[in-house]
Amino acid sequence: MKRIGLFGGSFDPVHNAHVALAQAALRDATLDQVRWIPAGQPWQKTRAVTAAAHREAMVALAIEGEPRFVLDRIELDRPGPSYTLDTVRALRAAQPGVQWFLILGQDQQAGLPTWHGVDELLGLVTLAVARRPGAPQVSPAAGAVRTIDLPPMNLSSTEVRARCAAGLAIDQMVPAKVARYIEQHGLYR
Repeated sequence: MKRIGLFGGSFDPVHNAHVALAQAALRDATLDQVRWIPAGQPWQKTRAVTAAAHREAMVALAIEGEPRFVLDRIELDRPGPSYTLDTVRALRAAQPGVQWFLILGQDQQAGLPTWHGVDELLGLVTLAVARRPGAPQVSPAAGAVRTIDLPPMNLSSTEVRARCAAGLAIDQMVPAKVARYIEQHGLYR
């Protein structure tokens, strides 16, 4: 049975901790593939997000060179809020016989009770959860959970955007091609 990890988010912008988490998930959950799924309309974001075309382009640049990383436009192509449950339902219908893993940081796992249709979602996927420094310990959710070992990386998209706005370097925070893209397009200023 094929094992596919789903890694969703606004990726505004994608950064090195995202890439490290996806690589760790490949290894620790013995995945055949990680599908990167930029959110079309992230329903939990209170701030405006960067245009989907830019976020998609940055993810494409970040995952170049790893054939087991695939960019999936499913949420970008679907109108309305980007609910993970809708995405998982559609993927399961299109590809029966796949074991689906939902890749999350420990901080995201703590917020699962607020997710749309979380009880059904947890019955459809195995959680692949990375422990993050400073995140509260979370009791296991209903359903299967696989722990991903990720070295501490104190890095966030919020911090990357703030450094860009302040005119500071982000070279150590994002893949080199993503840093060039941000500079070329004048993002986050």
